[in-house]
Amino acid sequence: MVDVLVVGHLNWDVTLRVDTLPVPDGEAAIVDRDEHAGGSAGNVAVGLAQLGVAVGVGGCVGTDDRGEQIVTELRAAGVDTTAIQRDPTRPTTQKYVLVDPAGEVMVVGAAGANAGFDAAGLPAGWPQGLRWVHLTSQRTAQAQTLAAAAAAAAVPVSVDPGRRIDTDAAAATADATVVFLNDREAAVAVDVAPTQTRSVVVKHGPDGAELRGTAGRTAHPGYPTAATDTTGAGDAFAAGYLAAALRDAPPERRLAVANACGAIAAAAAGARPQLTWAAIERRLGS
Repeated sequence: MVDVLVVGHLNWDVTLRVDTLPVPDGEAAIVDRDEHAGGSAGNVAVGLAQLGVAVGVGGCVGTDDRGEQIVTELRAAGVDTTAIQRDPTRPTTQKYVLVDPAGEVMVVGAAGANAGFDAAGLPAGWPQGLRWVHLTSQRTAQAQTLAAAAAAAAVPVSVDPGRRIDTDAAAATADATVVFLNDREAAVAVDVAPTQTRSVVVKHGPDGAELRGTAGRTAHPGYPTAATDTTGAGDAFAAGYLAAALRDAPPERRLAVANACGAIAAAAAGARPQLTWAAIERRLGS
């Protein structure tokens, strides 16, 4: 039985470690190269599974070898893959992730099979029995459809629009219980404000995060971390926040756990660090 459904991007990541992030008309040297499954939905789902949450993931991959490898890795991590759709007309989405020595990231890619996901392809009554729905990088229409269905079933919904943030952010997050934004996204999505039914979590990177509600703000300063690779740090943050929320933790604890997960991710290479409650507690005690 799945408690949480995460819906969003499932990618094949090609990580290129470079000596510097290139500037226009510039050049960078590749220091190392790695390939692995990624994508915001897959990353959050794996993080939740590591933290003991019964989780499934919805998204779309191609019928190629990369798509099958993504599904295989998710299953091996303990994630239910029943809701993954397959598009025979598009290749599995591939992203090139450039990481500099300070852990800063630049991403290049094309839509691929991610664009083939169709909310209508989920089984009728799909939100029933869930404890939470988390949406990442969804197109506005898809996010509205999914969030409305979950809200109608009285299932909490969190939305992380990520790099897809645009002028329709208010529509995409209308039924959300929690909206995750980083500083840049919060500056763009000025019309996504807290309401009586929606909180906004703003991630400040190494400076922690804050939870904004109609009653005020709760902040956590984060944890000093020497960044190795910030890829997936926001996804780890979301996984930690949701895992704490499912344990009915108060706002301060949710932010502390989320920041700990983000710090663990930033200190590790790749988009899917090993998240454990023991490692989180060590961060909380530091």
